[in-house]
Amino acid sequence: MKLAQFWTKKDNKIQCQLCNHYCLISEGKVGVCAVRKNINGELHSLVYGKLISENDNDPIEKKPLFHFLPGSLTYSIATVGCNLRCMHCQNADISQYPIEEQFKENVVPGHNTTPEQVIERAKASGCQSIAYTYTEPTIFAEFAIDCMKLARKAGLRNVWVSNGYTSKEAWPKILPYLDAINVDLKFFKNETYLKVCGCKLQPVLDNLKVLKKKKIWLEITTLVIPGFNDSDDELLQIAMFIKNELGKCVPWHLSRFYPQYKLQDTDPTEEERIYTAVQLGKEAGLKYVYGGNVLGEKLENTYCPNCNELVIERKGYDIKRFDRDGKCPKCSEKIDLVLK
Repeated sequence: MKLAQFWTKKDNKIQCQLCNHYCLISEGKVGVCAVRKNINGELHSLVYGKLISENDNDPIEKKPLFHFLPGSLTYSIATVGCNLRCMHCQNADISQYPIEEQFKENVVPGHNTTPEQVIERAKASGCQSIAYTYTEPTIFAEFAIDCMKLARKAGLRNVWVSNGYTSKEAWPKILPYLDAINVDLKFFKNETYLKVCGCKLQPVLDNLKVLKKKKIWLEITTLVIPGFNDSDDELLQIAMFIKNELGKCVPWHLSRFYPQYKLQDTDPTEEERIYTAVQLGKEAGLKYVYGGNVLGEKLENTYCPNCNELVIERKGYDIKRFDRDGKCPKCSEKIDLVLK
């Protein structure tokens, strides 16, 4: 437990200013994420340094980040907790732990870890970056920021996998040390965000614009869920938002849904729907559109947007690069890649 940042006192309560919920927290209570608690009139992070997950050999493509240090390994870390309540969460056992299980006698699960240890382990594992992932990194921002500062000094890159609900007050402490991010743009309807995730759409859209403006390498993931966001109209709206507001070079990952958590009764996405979604993205003018969770196909390869030559081949996490210092091997078109 550690004194938190990003809060102020308001009406005899604490207002957390870490994410766009802006929770008003009474004495002894926690916010929506359930890992930030008002203790004697001060806000504390209950999960600082309490890592529930560490992985020293994650392919960067798993995040997914296809255009950032392709073929490299990243050191992945997470604590329990999340500021959303996504009914389809694939990591609900840890993201929703504080809500589903609660902390018995303030015992928070996870291994006590220092930022220095994270950096040491990442370097010893031959990783080029640290990924703050599995659960929402915003909710353990104090620990993430301390790690990110040390990582930058050690020559490691910092990567977030995020729901995009971070507050405008928190970004100035995060962005100077952030190199790349994959943000879930889950739906393009506010009512669906409210129903399925317990949050609003607009803050996510606003944050995507902030990230692009600040020149953070950005990739976007949309999990295509039957009956929720799989219509041609909604997928096209997402594609056009990416193109018009963020840029046609921003990679878009369209992933196939499988029943998870509280959406066990929803059917898996038909493979054909992913093919259609990828095609819609390309027809909208996006240069790099990928399909995920479709086995044995080529929807995760990177092709030259000019001549369609194969540039990066992906078979699972087996990566083969054919580019020449970031250029197409056939026509020399510059491919949008971060290589170092």
